[in-house]
Amino acid sequence: MKLLRFGQQGHERPGLPGPGNQILDLSQHVRDFDESFWRNGGWDLLRPLLSDPAALPVIPEATRLGPPVARPSKLICIGLNFADHARESGAKPPLEPVVFFKSTTAICGPFDEVLLPPGSVKTDWEVELAFVIGKEARRVPLEDAPQYIGGYLLHNDVSEREYQLERGGQWVKGKSFDTFAPLGPWLVSPDEIADPGQLDLWLELNGKRVQQSNTRELIFSIPFLVSYLSHHMTLLPGDVVTTGTPAGVGLGMNPPTYLRHGDVMRLSVEGLGESEQRVGEVGM
Repeated sequence: MKLLRFGQQGHERPGLPGPGNQILDLSQHVRDFDESFWRNGGWDLLRPLLSDPAALPVIPEATRLGPPVARPSKLICIGLNFADHARESGAKPPLEPVVFFKSTTAICGPFDEVLLPPGSVKTDWEVELAFVIGKEARRVPLEDAPQYIGGYLLHNDVSEREYQLERGGQWVKGKSFDTFAPLGPWLVSPDEIADPGQLDLWLELNGKRVQQSNTRELIFSIPFLVSYLSHHMTLLPGDVVTTGTPAGVGLGMNPPTYLRHGDVMRLSVEGLGESEQRVGEVGM
């Protein structure tokens, strides 16, 4: 099963992808894909509706897609989780996960513009596999971790490298500008992803493929991350965890190459659809 949200920014409604490019409206049955949705049954709430999807209202195809999850309590990021990306960043592969946060106000839709911050000259791209926490997780044993995954989705971890790496403090400054976390197009149920540790992922910049890898190259697996994080904080239903990017970011190129107004990023994780973002006018 796949979930999506549609409508104007800040006023999205829950839906399902239908035949062709149709969007099926779920708003008469579910308020939103938020913490309450997961606490009250999640996917099980929706399964009866699939017996007669034709009864659901159809939304015009041109409707904007928003992020497939409502604003979560946390957007947790794992840095340097591909050895080749660690090397291109000039860092050693970590012995424990590198954990940082990205502001949830950075979340936007999969086809929204990415807005460069004022004066930015080092904004970069990062294709990533992300997952949603399906139920409250606290000190979860590794063998139980898969039970806590609510679904998978595509994430572009847009990053302003000067603010991230050159201005002191934590990475969160360079990661949290508005529009720096495009999510989606869909949230995909765990039963549709046979092995999240064997998924191709890629990103193209202006039609040229610059990132190409597979999640089998992750240093820390998804079950390990669920267990590890849950021993350091309570993971709430609806929280999003994004698992790191492979080599091929602008920071690692020779010379380094960064986003400019008018550039187009297109990216995908196998089974999770594709997204595309144009780099727009200067944002906040």
